Order: sequence, then C-alpha cells, then structure tokens
Amino acid sequence: MKFTVGIAMSPLDQLTALAQTAEECGFANIALPDSLFYMETAAADYPYTPDGSRMWNAETPWVDPLIAAAAMGAATSTIGFYTNVLKLGSRNPLLLARQVGSVANLTGNRFGFGVGIGWAPEEFEWCGVPFKRRGARVDEMIEVIKLTLAGGMVEYHGEFFDFDKLQISPAPTKPVPFYVGGHTDVALRRAARVGDGWTSAMMKFKDLVETKRKLDDLLAENGREGEPFEIQAVCIDRFGKDGYQELAAAGVTDTIVVPWLFDGVAFDGPLEAKQDSLRKFAAAYIN
Repeated sequence: MKFTVGIAMSPLDQLTALAQTAEECGFANIALPDSLFYMETAAADYPYTPDGSRMWNAETPWVDPLIAAAAMGAATSTIGFYTNVLKLGSRNPLLLARQVGSVANLTGNRFGFGVGIGWAPEEFEWCGVPFKRRGARVDEMIEVIKLTLAGGMVEYHGEFFDFDKLQISPAPTKPVPFYVGGHTDVALRRAARVGDGWTSAMMKFKDLVETKRKLDDLLAENGREGEPFEIQAVCIDRFGKDGYQELAAAGVTDTIVVPWLFDGVAFDGPLEAKQDSLRKFAAAYIN
C-alpha cells in the first residue's frame, strides 16, 4: 500500500518544500485539493462533515491544483501528484484538457486526474454553468477530456459539448489516469465505468469496506474484474501499523495522510514542524 501526503489548507509558500521532503521520505504522491472560492453563505451543506459545516473559512489558503502540481513537479523528480478531487462541473472540458495535458507533460507523466462534480451551487452558477443536470454534464466532460488527451484530430458531438475536428498538442506520452471521487451510488458507478480508480473523502473503515465491495461488484458488471484499479482512501478511524495493515488487507492501495496533524501541528503550522512529521511518519511506516 502506498502513502500519499494531503497538503490541503497549507500555506502556499510551504508547498514546494513539503513536496521535496515527501519525495525524500518515500511518499508516493501529493494529493492536491480544489476550491474555487469561499462564499459567505452557502446554499448547500458540505457533504463530508456530520453537521454540513465547512472546515475552512474565507482566509484559508488554497491554490489551483494544476498550477500547484506544475510548480511542485518542477522542484521534484519522482513523486507523483493527483487532484483530490478537482470539481469538474463548473469548468470547461477543453480548457481543462489543455491544462491537464500540460501538467502531465511538464511533470514527466507524474500526474493523475482525480475528478468530482462539485457540491456547491454557487461554484456552478457564479461561473456561468447551470447546477441542474450536473452529473450528465460531467459524464460528457470526462469523455471530452479523455478524447482530447489521447492525441490526434478529434471531434465531439454531445448534448452539452459540441465541436468539430481539433487537436491539442502535445498529447501526454502516457495516458493520464482518472480517479473518480464521490460516495454516492452514482459516483461509484461512474468510477467503475470510466475510472482508473476511486478516491474517497473522509470515511470510517466500515464504510470503506462496504464501498470497496460495491466497487468490486460494479467493476465486474462493467467487465473490468481483475483490472488494475486504485482505491485511494482517507480513513478517519484506522491509524498506526495495525490500522494501515487493516486498510491494505481491505483492498486500499493508497492511503492519504496528513502526518503533522498526528503530531498536533495545525494546517497553518510551521514548515519545519511539518517536515519533521513527514520524516517521523516515513521512518515508522514507509522505510
């Protein structure tokens, strides 16, 4: 099982150094969060906390994950990066395909594209995109992005997106893996149908086990039984050697951790303390 470092809500001037230290320690990836903006009043509850509240405020730092991957990729040589997850629904697929392809090329194919729909109506509507029928729209977006990233002259004629022959060059020299996020049955079906893996938000172990069972069934229904398929997990009740062994035995291939939180260092804590936590975690569980 691999370990990935989650860097959500860290100060932007720490990101490059954290990526370098994580690479030195043997972590497999950096997980890159996505948030477009903070709306003072949200029309919908945040779906991944018990009371629907957001875990951040208007002053919490965020960076565009694709720009962050390019910046950290330039300062490293082996560690991978993936979005966890980028909210597709409010964006344009052709612009995203250009950006994703650029990051994949600039990092030497060290980029994975974790995708979700997005939970906030404001992120859609204030970016000029309807919130209604967002799932069907995102399904087309994934098709468009995959099609254009594959290279060559392509065209697409769908319900939401329609264009004649075009080409985005250079195409990545290897396929960009798509990791589909979301806990709903619709999201799991999407992951099993078009994803190279599934990525979780915060979940308890028993829920992860049940989700893994559902994904196995759905992969079999799609004729994909036995194919490589990543399970990227943020588990909130399994830690330490025994806990990580349980996760691996349950089929988790990649555990996303924030080692400094285990040591009482806050999201906005000092860089040196976070680096010490990375080294301590790696000595205990990776090296």
